[in-house]
Amino acid sequence: MEESKEEVKSFKELGVCDQLIEACDNLGWKTPSKIQAETLPHAFEAKDLIGLAQTGSGKTGAFAIPILQALLDSPHAFFACVLSPTRELAIQIAEQFEALGSGIGVKCAVLVGGIDQVQQSIALGKRPHIIVATPGRLLDHLSNTKGFSLRTIKFLVLDEADRLLNEDFEKALDQILNAIPRERRTYLFSATMTKKVRKLQRACLRNPVKIEAASKYSTVDTLKQQFRFLPAKYKDCYLIYILIEMSGSTSMVFTRTCDATRLLALMLRNLGLRAIPISGQMTQAKRLGALNKFKAGECNILICTDVASRGLDIPSVDMVINYDIPTNSKDYIHRVGRTARAGRSGVAISLVNQYELEWYIQIEKLIGKKLPEYPAEEEEVLLLLERVTEAKRISLMKIKETGGKRKHRGGGDDGDEEVNKYLGVKNGKISKKAKRK
Repeated sequence: MEESKEEVKSFKELGVCDQLIEACDNLGWKTPSKIQAETLPHAFEAKDLIGLAQTGSGKTGAFAIPILQALLDSPHAFFACVLSPTRELAIQIAEQFEALGSGIGVKCAVLVGGIDQVQQSIALGKRPHIIVATPGRLLDHLSNTKGFSLRTIKFLVLDEADRLLNEDFEKALDQILNAIPRERRTYLFSATMTKKVRKLQRACLRNPVKIEAASKYSTVDTLKQQFRFLPAKYKDCYLIYILIEMSGSTSMVFTRTCDATRLLALMLRNLGLRAIPISGQMTQAKRLGALNKFKAGECNILICTDVASRGLDIPSVDMVINYDIPTNSKDYIHRVGRTARAGRSGVAISLVNQYELEWYIQIEKLIGKKLPEYPAEEEEVLLLLERVTEAKRISLMKIKETGGKRKHRGGGDDGDEEVNKYLGVKNGKISKKAKRK
């Protein structure tokens, strides 16, 4: 009990300056979160940091506040660079920097794919203080944008570091690290600690302070987690049943493939549910449009791939449904971290069929507990079967009419086979290609 009292220090007591305290207050941050309270004193002592914390714990504030406070003391352009694994997270981080720095005139540039590179070059020409970028697009600008370099960078932040270290980003990250000064402060933040993160720690941090505001792979106490073991052929019925039961809630439904997001969103809309898809196959404008509709409450169900599971701050998600179980158990932590954020409660339900049981067992091992089963009478669920089957049929017809990428070859018109193509299933098993999406 003594420890919990100590955690509730004010921003003032932690050494945050008055201008930033006012900005925190305007954002509704009355007291520091646990990761902020543990990080800020070390950050103000000019230490390199490794911050491990659950998603929704205030990680962005934990690195943005010390950077902005240092910028106040020594203002100049290209002061800090923040790397993010996804475009949406990068945009969100920049928004938080701008909100915190609104009273001190902070300028940010966001460098991400899917947005015109010329416009980004113009933004760099205005010499912003903070750059928030995905690794690939930052590398493009370092190579091609005349006069742009990171030689004056004082801070480097790697957010969602475990994801930044996958095969997609590793080479780009190496080149970026070679292009920035060794004399800098480096902050590495992640919800999960992996071998690659440890390797990066050794490569680019100097005597870092490790702050672990959560156990290695943990979910928050306010999250109610359940699973339902079910036949694969009835998965759609269970999904619809749960969404109808929780009809007043905002929900995120995670699928394995981009095509499945589109199919499920169409099917749900055919059943009168307000669903919208988001996936890596969509243009950046469409992805942001879908996110904004969900945030504004125009649609209360977001159907998404793992592109939306990292770092996005959508304040009021009541429920996460794992329609497909993630093949990498650590992705489960990030998915369910979309709900029960900042002390609120939430529900996470995983729909598990016989092909996914092995992955689900790995999740239970990772989180260190067995989850209770979601209570539902199968007879009651199957009352929806006829309506769901018809909605799926209409959705598939619409996809074919609009030139869905995956059309039948060699004739045949088996609806189940077409569905399996969209869900990444072949001969009853999940394909390797689908696992990678």
